[in-house]
Amino acid sequence: MQKRIIITAAISGILSIITGAFGAHGLKALLSEANMNVWHTAVQYQFYHTLALLFLSTLAQAKQSLVIPAYYFFLTGILLFSGSLYILATREVHHLSWTSILGPITPIGGLFFIGGWIFLLLAGLRMKHA
Repeated sequence: MQKRIIITAAISGILSIITGAFGAHGLKALLSEANMNVWHTAVQYQFYHTLALLFLSTLAQAKQSLVIPAYYFFLTGILLFSGSLYILATREVHHLSWTSILGPITPIGGLFFIGGWIFLLLAGLRMKHA
């Protein structure tokens, strides 16, 4: 599991840098200031939770059973929260009319982030003192 988490974190980190640079350089002229802020929020939360995944990989080495649900919650949060914000931020550029259904998906992604942090907390509480 540790290897999977590290690989996922590395891919997410790479994508965070790419989407951040793309937003700053490729989308700046195309998006409104409000949509640039939405894009920026998506990148920030993706990167924050990429770092959380990387930290989680250290707990995976200790065979913490709560690492697996934390991993899936963080990953799902990235996909739902950041993914929906990326689409919402660029909906005018792509002329997407169906994106109104994504509004409720963003907070669901946020709930998955919270769940991931709760599982991480529980994993920490279960750890034996060294």
